Amino acid sequence: MTGEPKLLSHFSEIAPDYDALICDIWGVLHNGATAFAAACDALKQFRDKHGRVVLLTNAPRPAKDLEEQFRRFGVPLDCFDTIVTSGAAAREDLARRSADAKLAMLHLGPDRDRNVFEGLNIELVDSARAKVVLCTGPYNDEVETPDDYVDMLGEMRTRDLTMLCANPDLVVQRGGKLVYCAGALAQAYEKIGGVVVYYGKPHRPIYDVVLSSLAGARKPLAIGDGLNTDIKGANGMGFDALFIADGIHGEDVAEFTGRHMAELFARSGVQARAAMRALVW
Repeated sequence: MTGEPKLLSHFSEIAPDYDALICDIWGVLHNGATAFAAACDALKQFRDKHGRVVLLTNAPRPAKDLEEQFRRFGVPLDCFDTIVTSGAAAREDLARRSADAKLAMLHLGPDRDRNVFEGLNIELVDSARAKVVLCTGPYNDEVETPDDYVDMLGEMRTRDLTMLCANPDLVVQRGGKLVYCAGALAQAYEKIGGVVVYYGKPHRPIYDVVLSSLAGARKPLAIGDGLNTDIKGANGMGFDALFIADGIHGEDVAEFTGRHMAELFARSGVQARAAMRALVW
């Protein structure tokens, strides 16, 4: 990376340069429990003045589930145009895989994520009978870590099972606490030689879905707090990026300076046009 990112106190400083936003959710709009009112207002201001807003998330659930969460957390439904989720992309692939015959699948993840596959031609089985594994996260992400899955992942590997990762995030904020996501289990599985198919950021297919929702937009800006997902994905697509520093990398932001941000980006091999502590209009 060359140069230091612009440090912003107000998003309105650069907003007129863009005609669409591709915005992350967790760590930007809410913390998994409570909405960030200023961030939601910033998106509403952009919609009113400049263009469309697509929320892009690695949540392993359909968009309607997220809207239910928004109502509980206090995120207004008029601050965005549409939601694109990695869970929806995973469901589309599962529908293709199970179109001709019932698919024997192990679901590695909490019951709350079952909407990803409910209604499809799928039989839930254990790893001994599974033909594929859908990973939406740990069974209990409040307490579990990838270390709790060493034996299970090892058994999956001996059977050469492919893991479908419906959430490439490694961790996410929930009420100020970092919890492990499906991406952490997928990473551990790859380390022992397992095959993983990823849906969501930073991988190209999810951005193709986003672009279809931004028909006519010529200059989108990606906003997010994940260096290896939001910012890396934006870089791969050639989009400008705005990094939100007080999200999942908050502990790594010892000082909010251009030099420190540039060093943080360099360690992850990414770059961003600008950075803010939190999204504020």
